[in-house]
Amino acid sequence: MCGIVGYIGGRTAWPIIVKGLQRLEYRGYDSAGVAVLNEGDLKLRKCRGKVSDLVQMVKGQDLSGAVGIGHTRWATHGEPNDVNAHPHVSMNGKFVVVHNGIIENYREIKAHLIEKGYTFKSQTDTEVFANFVESLYLSEKLTAEQAVKAALRRIIGAYGLGIICVDEPNALFAARKGSPLAIGLAEGEYFLASDATPIVEYTDQLIYLEDEQVAVLTRNGYNISNFNDDHVDPVITHVDFDVDNVDKGCYEHYMLKEIHEQPQSIADTMRGRVNPENHTINLGGIADAMPRLASARRIIVVACGTSFHAGLVGEYLFEQYARVPVEVEYASEFRYRNPIINDDDVIVAISQSGETADTLAAIRMAHERGALVLGVCNVVGSSIARETDSGIYTHAGPEIGVASTKAFTSQVVVLAMMAFAVGRRRGVLDEATYASLIDGLSNVPSLISQVLDSAAQIREVARAYQLAQNAIYLGRGYLYPVALEGALKLKEISYVHAEGYPAAEMKHGPIALIDNCMPVFVLATHDKFYDKIVNNIQEVKARKGQVIAIVTKGDSEISKMADYVIEIPVCQEALLPLVAVVPLQLISYYVAVMRGCNVDQPRNLAKSVTVE
Repeated sequence: MCGIVGYIGGRTAWPIIVKGLQRLEYRGYDSAGVAVLNEGDLKLRKCRGKVSDLVQMVKGQDLSGAVGIGHTRWATHGEPNDVNAHPHVSMNGKFVVVHNGIIENYREIKAHLIEKGYTFKSQTDTEVFANFVESLYLSEKLTAEQAVKAALRRIIGAYGLGIICVDEPNALFAARKGSPLAIGLAEGEYFLASDATPIVEYTDQLIYLEDEQVAVLTRNGYNISNFNDDHVDPVITHVDFDVDNVDKGCYEHYMLKEIHEQPQSIADTMRGRVNPENHTINLGGIADAMPRLASARRIIVVACGTSFHAGLVGEYLFEQYARVPVEVEYASEFRYRNPIINDDDVIVAISQSGETADTLAAIRMAHERGALVLGVCNVVGSSIARETDSGIYTHAGPEIGVASTKAFTSQVVVLAMMAFAVGRRRGVLDEATYASLIDGLSNVPSLISQVLDSAAQIREVARAYQLAQNAIYLGRGYLYPVALEGALKLKEISYVHAEGYPAAEMKHGPIALIDNCMPVFVLATHDKFYDKIVNNIQEVKARKGQVIAIVTKGDSEISKMADYVIEIPVCQEALLPLVAVVPLQLISYYVAVMRGCNVDQPRNLAKSVTVE
């Protein structure tokens, strides 16, 4: 995974590219680099570390030139270091390449090139591609575009590519297969990026490249074609994007900002869809698909990571309120099985970025087998948005922190709206219950605001356990997926080993881990599982475990047993995940800060997993 930025036009490319890289650094931050071309004079600068390290390295240097490409790397082939950092230059200096993805047959190509006398400096598959293009360009006397296409026809894998040819200094080339690339259109200048974030400051007119398309950008215009040289008339998308949303504002970290944005992001998800005055839900994005969704024999949710946990909440919602059987699958497993998919099944694919490689592969397989495929994603124009039959945008706004927070709650809200609407259409929900659920949804932003008002108290709970090396999270029913999500957040942000379990499963193994050093986070709200959860807490305390309980405001029983309690407001059972997850997000954040971790860019992780 990585971030790619490119520019060609009348301005100096360096400041545009480096600013874009800073906005894309959440996609990859092992190393960074920029190549600028000034009438055939190539200036290449790259280093291990963050974009800020690159900026410091080139301070005072002349990087003039109106054509350039840049890259932030998340390592796949080769460790993060200066040599493996992108851009990569071919052996004879003819081609410069930045690349997101994996070239699967790079070893065979590399062996072929070595036989032809090519040498390599890095461990990357990207340098292999740069040399492969150059070898075709020189040996077959092709144009740069012809050489790029000839190489692409012979490689296997996924890629988003930005390419410069030193011999053709007035062109910028881009190609995509399985990894997103967007082109920004403006008067006399064009922009290239992995997503819209670096582009929207300059233009709101974007083209999203489709698989196996190559774009040639010059100051005079652009041309897009496929590998067979067939011209493509692209769809130009208008992107409504507030660039201020990608700034941290008064918050120390993006993650904290995005946690606090949840009352607004949830309200935005419901805006125009949930009407509390006449108690209706209007999901225009799936209106045409609603008859098939409502009559589905089965719903299969495919997702990864946090989106998988949102899907688990959706399973409870659909089965309780729409009485439709639901299976929730890791997309990475689903795509490699031989799953039974019927033409009366509905696949719901969930992804914050809309670019998750495994989820996209699962969508394509489901399409091949005749299922209706619906998407739930946050990014307008993303691959999942384009490749699903219809879907719903979460409208959560940009999420820059690698650990997903507001995306999770927005996804759960979308699934709740879908489940309630389908339940009403199927006659499962009577008018009074439907109205009550809509009132409950409408009140969620206010309830989350109340939890956020307790952030100082939650910070003190985190302080008590900042040195813990392990943690267990327990929940039942709707709160079991929240236990999984809370454990994931602590793992990925604080590097603390944590596991989430259904509370009743603690006795089937995990209870062996309980001692006086083990913090156990228990989701213990006053719902139908309350008495059972009380028993679970007593079992932990009997073994001297440390209990941190998330309880309903006013609870008096659990507060006598737990070491710490965090109160959340009274909420309908089906909507508890939206409120109960917030203190767990805050705990993981505060523990990470206290441990000195890089909250927004945790080690080994990238925001959008666009490769296998």
